[in-house]
Amino acid sequence: MISIQAKKRADKKAETGNIPAILYGPNIENVMLQVNGKEFEKAYAEAQESLISLDAEGKNYSVLIYYVQQDPVSSEYIHIDFYQPNLKEEVETDIPLEITGEAPAVKNLGGTLITNINDITVKALPKDIPAKITIDVSRLNTFEDFILIKDVIVPQGVKVLNDPEEIVVQVTEPENVEAELAKPIETTIAEPVKAEEGKKKEEEPEPAEKKE
Repeated sequence: MISIQAKKRADKKAETGNIPAILYGPNIENVMLQVNGKEFEKAYAEAQESLISLDAEGKNYSVLIYYVQQDPVSSEYIHIDFYQPNLKEEVETDIPLEITGEAPAVKNLGGTLITNINDITVKALPKDIPAKITIDVSRLNTFEDFILIKDVIVPQGVKVLNDPEEIVVQVTEPENVEAELAKPIETTIAEPVKAEEGKKKEEEPEPAEKKE
């Protein structure tokens, strides 16, 4: 489990180089904290939605990085919510997918790898939630091959909540640009109306109404 150090803070501001944070959960009182910015960025990139170990001045908590606030201009982290869940209750969360391997349909046939979804929704005990789920695309040999949600391998104790028939990743055929450009441009030209015909139509009087 990824670990990160935290210190308590007395007011809203954090020390230089630190990010203000708050720790809360169903069985603890709110704790005002601060964490080192660089240490947090590294831990957040690795942990994502999984549990991390938060050491707050000698007291350890198993927490989720529940919410991160960023500056809209600089994108720097300006506040963090750490949440300590009930470790005996399942939670729902989205887990990012990581594509690994090389698809033969791309390498040998010149196709394009298409990833239809970037994360999946799972339900599990907090301790069982993985930081990411890998998908090996080396089995995609043809343009008819694809990987469905039901084909995704997840750790024991993790339930996937997405539609099992949803396509996660596939390879599409390459577009033949040269063939498309070589096709003749089809245009339809309207036939001109003969001057005499047009004049005749203009000169023809309307039929008179029949008198009874």
